[in-house]
Order: sequence, then structure tokens, then C-alpha cells
Amino acid sequence: MASLERAEMNVDGDEASAQTGFCQGMANDRDTAPRGLRRVVRWAAIALSGTALSSFAGAAFAQEAGLEAGRLLSSTEIMVPTLTIGALAAALLSTIWLVRQKGNIETESRDVRSALSDAQQKISKYEALIAEKNRRIVIWEAGPGRPEFLGQLPVETGAPAQDRDFLAFGRWLSTTSASELERAIETLRSNARSFDMVIETVRNEVLEVQGRVSGGKAFVRFIALNNLRAELAELKIERERLSNSMSLFQSLLDSLEQPVWRRDSNGNLTWVNHAYSDAVEASSPTAAVQESHEFLGTIAREKIRATATTALPFHDRMSTVVRGNRTIFDISDVVGSGGSAGMAVDVSEAEAIREELKRTLKSHAETLDHLATPVAIFDGEQRLQFYNQAFVRLWDFELGFLESRPGNAEMLDRLRSQNKLPEQLNWRNWKESVLSVYRSLDTQSDRWHLPNGQTLQVIATAHPQGGATWVFENLTEQMDLETRYNTLVKVQGETIDHLSEGVAVFGPDGRIRLSNPAFRVLWNVTEEQAKPGTHIRAIEAACAYEYDKPDGWRHFGQMLTNFDDERPSLQGT
Repeated sequence: MASLERAEMNVDGDEASAQTGFCQGMANDRDTAPRGLRRVVRWAAIALSGTALSSFAGAAFAQEAGLEAGRLLSSTEIMVPTLTIGALAAALLSTIWLVRQKGNIETESRDVRSALSDAQQKISKYEALIAEKNRRIVIWEAGPGRPEFLGQLPVETGAPAQDRDFLAFGRWLSTTSASELERAIETLRSNARSFDMVIETVRNEVLEVQGRVSGGKAFVRFIALNNLRAELAELKIERERLSNSMSLFQSLLDSLEQPVWRRDSNGNLTWVNHAYSDAVEASSPTAAVQESHEFLGTIAREKIRATATTALPFHDRMSTVVRGNRTIFDISDVVGSGGSAGMAVDVSEAEAIREELKRTLKSHAETLDHLATPVAIFDGEQRLQFYNQAFVRLWDFELGFLESRPGNAEMLDRLRSQNKLPEQLNWRNWKESVLSVYRSLDTQSDRWHLPNGQTLQVIATAHPQGGATWVFENLTEQMDLETRYNTLVKVQGETIDHLSEGVAVFGPDGRIRLSNPAFRVLWNVTEEQAKPGTHIRAIEAACAYEYDKPDGWRHFGQMLTNFDDERPSLQGT
């Protein structure tokens, strides 16, 4: 019994010690907890302290009361209140811990919100810097997704503001810049190859473009340049344009068959084309420059150097030896501040053709000069180029006047003033009609009846290269003979018409030429049946009604139309 009492006293002492320790822990937590939490901890400590005091008081009262009082409370009855108080203390402790954690979470939440606010301010600041009007950034994620656009370019650059139109580079960039930029972006996205380039818009504005890859994303920055940077970029573009132009012209000159060269200010060769190296029998243009193979001789080069100036280029015909043959070239050489450039054109063949043409023209002139028909040749400017002796005799011109190479219009005016041309009602219109041959494609022919009684058949033929040839055929004797012949025929006709005998004249082709009325009455044919040009077969058929025997018209027709060299006379009744 005594041992049981001691156990109970030990349990009560332990509980009191636990409660005292818990109260001290709460007091310590109270010092580190927030103000509201401290108040809760303070009231919990007071309550637990009261519980501990009551336990101590109960224990003392039990000792003083003696055995009777000890027998009244069993150990089970003491354990249940103690456990209940412990559970309440544990619940209170958990509540205090949760309140404490809530305070910590609220503090962390305030810190996170503050950091988020700072980050948002920084993002806004960066977006404001990126979104300035002088640059635009295009961002491509890895894969086929749509790009993201940041910022804008100035309106004067001509760059579209809409995202879908901005990537259509061919619409607002120059052709060369658009193709180069598209290739660079394709290489950036596929091979992660960075690039820096300067592009030009269709409005001649200059932009700087930078391509970079970072964090699996492709960034392309378009930057509008201004002031010095823009000037430098424009100079860079101009330099590339000039370089491309020079390269293109050098390629063109290199493809020519004429030798072309360039020299520095000291007269040394700096560049030649393939035709030059072939002419000097060098292995390549580079070898020709390095070994200083000269195309022209020393005297020719000195003449060019002494004659050519910046204001007056050198042009002359020179000869040189090419592959062992003496060849004639037209040399052109220009001088600049950095040196000179020249070109040689082979005119040997043209010179040979020119000499051959001169010999041919001389031969033709000698031939035409011996003709009895007057001939005059005028050039493209309508000035006298050639005339023969018959032309001089026809118009009786002075040689000094002809050697002055007068114009065709001047020559016509001179002939009119000397009363050697036909009189015209409207001289101006007639002269314009005559000179229209120079604008015509067909040969013009006209007959002039001169005041001295001569008749000329004037034939004018235009030249394809300009000019015309005039031929004056004298028809005076021909016209006289024709007139006399027509008069004779008319007299003969009148004589035959008054004969009482029938007369019919047939030509060698068997056609009747003329007949008199007595012939038509004799054979009972009409004038229509015996008209000139009627064949003897038709005359035979018309006269068959009067006489159809074999020794008549049939035999006469055979005699007229045969091919015998001699035709015998035929007589009969």
C-alpha cells in the first residue's frame, strides 16, 4: 500500500514537471512569435500553470488527509484526467504550431509578392526599351511555330507595321537585300549561324540586321540607323555596289575578243583580259601582268602617254605584231587620276575590205566614165559623189563646180537658172517630187523634154545605205526615128488604102499588120475580122467561103509560118 502511494506521488510529480516544462516552452515561443500569437501563448501558459498548481495542491492535501483520503482515489481515476489534460495540451500545442506556420507562410507570401512586383517592373522597363521606334525584334521558337514580334521601325523606312506583312521582305526591301536576308535567316534557324549585315529598303533607307541564337530561340534584330552609323552603312552598300559593278564590267571585258588593259599612275600594267594575254602569248592574264608583257611597242606607248589627257582621250590607228603577223588596230586610251585604261580593236580585215572597196569603186568609176550614158551618184547627204564625162557633156557644168560636191537641190536650181530644165508650173512641188527618191524604196523614172529639143529618160535609184544614182538616157535620136517611122507607116497606109488592088501585110509571126478596103471587099471579110494582130489561120477560115482549095489560103499560110531561111515568091490567079 505504501508502494502504491509512492507510485502515485511519482506520477503526479512527473505530470507537474511536464506541465511546468510545457509552460516554459510556451513562454520561450512567446518571445519569438508575433504579437497575436504571443497573446494566445500567454493565456495557454496561465491555464497550464493553474492545472499544475492544482495538481500540486491535490497531492499535498492527499498526504495530509492520511490513508482514508488516499483510499478514496484510485490510480485509474487519476490517470484519466491527466491524459485528458495532456490531449488538450497537445491540441493546444498543434494549434499554436499551425498559427506559427501560418505567420511564416504569410511572411513568405509577402516576400514573393514583393519580388514578383519588382520583376514585373523590370519586365515593363525592358519591354519599353525593346519597343522603341528604332528597332524591331523577330523571335522564332524551335520548331515550325509562328514568330513573335517586338518593337517597331520608323515609318520612313517603309517597313510594314503588321506582323504578317513584315516577313514579306521582297515587298519592302530591295531585291538583292531581300534574297540575302532570307538566306541568312534560313541558315540562322537551321544551322544556328549568326550574321550581321546591312540591308537597303525600296525607299533607299539603310537598316542593320543582327541574327543570333540563344536558349533554343532565334533572334533577328532590325535596327534603323541614323547619323554617322547610317552614313557608314550607306558607304558600305555603295562600296559593295561599286565592287559588284567593277566585277561585272571586268567579266564583260574579259569575254571580249579585243585586248583591254589597265595601268597605274606609273604606267605599269595592273589588269588585262584574256584577249590581251592571248595576243602577247602569255599563259594567263595574271602572268601577263606579272611578267609585264606589252601589247604595243615602246614608240606607240610613248606616243599614247604624251598625247592622252584627262579631257582628251587618245584615238588613233596603229600596227603591231600579233602571233607573228603585222596587224592594224584602232587604239583607244583614256587617262584618269589613278592611271589609264586602253582597248585595241582589230581593223585589219576591215582595212582590207576598205581597200578592196576603193579598188572596186575606182574600177567601176573608170567603167562608168567610158559610158556614153550620163551617170551621177549622190551620197546620203544628197551631195555629188561621182560623175562621168558624159554627164559633164550633157549639162555643160564647170569642173570647179562639180569638184565642190554640190547638193542635188543646188544642181537643179543651177540648171533651171541656165534654162536647161523643162518649164514647170510649180517649180517647188516639182523639185520636191524629183528629190523624193532619197526617201523612196522604189526606182523612179521620168521623161524630161528639155528646151533645146532633147528628150531624156531620167532613172533615179536610191541606195540602201543612203544616196541615189541618177542615169540620164538620151532618147532624142530614138524619138526622132520613131517619129519618122510612124510617119512613114502612116503615109504607106494612106497610099495602100487608095489602091484598087487588095493588099494585106503579114508579119513574120503570121499576124496581119494592115489591110486596105479593097482586100476586105475582095474576100468579103469585115474590118473586125481583118484588124491588125489577127492570125493568118483566122483569116484563112474567114476566106474559106470564097476559096477553099489547097493552093489557096492554106498554102499561103504554110509559106508564111514555116521556118525556112528563104521564102520564095508566090504568084497566081
